[in-house]
Amino acid sequence: MTSHVLHGRGDVLVPDVPGAVFTSIAKPPATPLTDPSAAVRNVLENPIGSRPLAELAQGRASACIVICDITRPVPNHLFLRPMVETLVEAGIPLEAITILVATGLHRPNLGPELDELVGDPWVVANVRIGNHFARDEAMLVDLGRTSTRGTPIHLNRLFVEADLRIVTGLIEPHFMAGWSGGRKVVAPGVAGHETIRTFHSHRFMADPLAIQCNLAGNPLHEEQLQIVAAVGEIYALSTVIDEQRRLLQVTFGDVIASHQVAVDFAAGLCEVAVARRFHTVVTSSAGYPLDKTYYQTVKGMVTPLDILEPGGTLIMVSECEEGLGSPEFAESQARLAALGPKPFLEQITPKRLADIDEWQTQMLAQAMLRARIQLFGARIAPDQQQLACVEVIDDLAVAIAASIERSGDPAVAVIPEGPYVVPVV
Repeated sequence: MTSHVLHGRGDVLVPDVPGAVFTSIAKPPATPLTDPSAAVRNVLENPIGSRPLAELAQGRASACIVICDITRPVPNHLFLRPMVETLVEAGIPLEAITILVATGLHRPNLGPELDELVGDPWVVANVRIGNHFARDEAMLVDLGRTSTRGTPIHLNRLFVEADLRIVTGLIEPHFMAGWSGGRKVVAPGVAGHETIRTFHSHRFMADPLAIQCNLAGNPLHEEQLQIVAAVGEIYALSTVIDEQRRLLQVTFGDVIASHQVAVDFAAGLCEVAVARRFHTVVTSSAGYPLDKTYYQTVKGMVTPLDILEPGGTLIMVSECEEGLGSPEFAESQARLAALGPKPFLEQITPKRLADIDEWQTQMLAQAMLRARIQLFGARIAPDQQQLACVEVIDDLAVAIAASIERSGDPAVAVIPEGPYVVPVV
């Protein structure tokens, strides 16, 4: 069997290993939309749970359109200009429309990277675009706390105070919040650091229901719903894409109702039933842009754990062109390297507020307790590789053969699209 896994802007061939029996785990075939631009216009005119965008915009003085940051391959080029033009035609002045990049606690997207993210030179040239800064208190509005768990609701002022609020994004499995998009673009997307650090703390993320593809009883999802309710009227445009980044579905409308329709569609593609568990799993971080950093790469290590035999070998293929990620994540990884996974988790358990980016280290530590993890193809500087806290390898064939020899099991699962596919036994 010849199989490739996504890596950076290309892919990596999984080598044939003598005696190995490979099983590829991928989404079922799906037909991309033949006319994506027409599909976008259609959903803006025929939304779910709301009036058409042209009617929503009437009588509004301003609008804020939130887009995901560079870590999500959202097809912004398909919908931003039609949305902006619809708002202007309905009477909102162009200068009163803001496109806000939902960075959460990630770095801002600037220059050529911002041009790539927006994907439309007309939008870049004509619409005000800004990044959210979660640590800039002057940029935030305090809307109180959630009633269930007391999460502080601190959100971007431009978004909260806009007459018309729209979030846009990609529907994909998320290893903590169940699914991305919709309410998640609000929080953590344009939330303050204290909000993010609260529901990314150990008590939330260690909850057995805070897992991929699950919204029912998921504490992160429940907090996000309360945060959305505290804001009030919000609309969402959600997209579902295939491995070639082609549009499969687009929805628009009420932030909760339209998001759920997109989630139901994506679930039929992303959740893949598998007949058995494997001692060897080769997976990816879904390639560019999700594998730009080791921080994002951790998602791909968590998603396939259901099909990995306890103590089995998980081989992660990821480019990590920007290295580890933020300085805060590197510091958290240094503590994991010094303590080991179990003591690290014990140390963070009582904390009310997680340190910035510590939550990703928490998820890695949990995965390390269940699997032998190896990393291939990563551009992490040699002096920082020990902070990956997993084994960095340079030969896939040797690693696969060694795993088979350790387990005595020739079966190898290959997941080309990494965390965008959720295999379930």
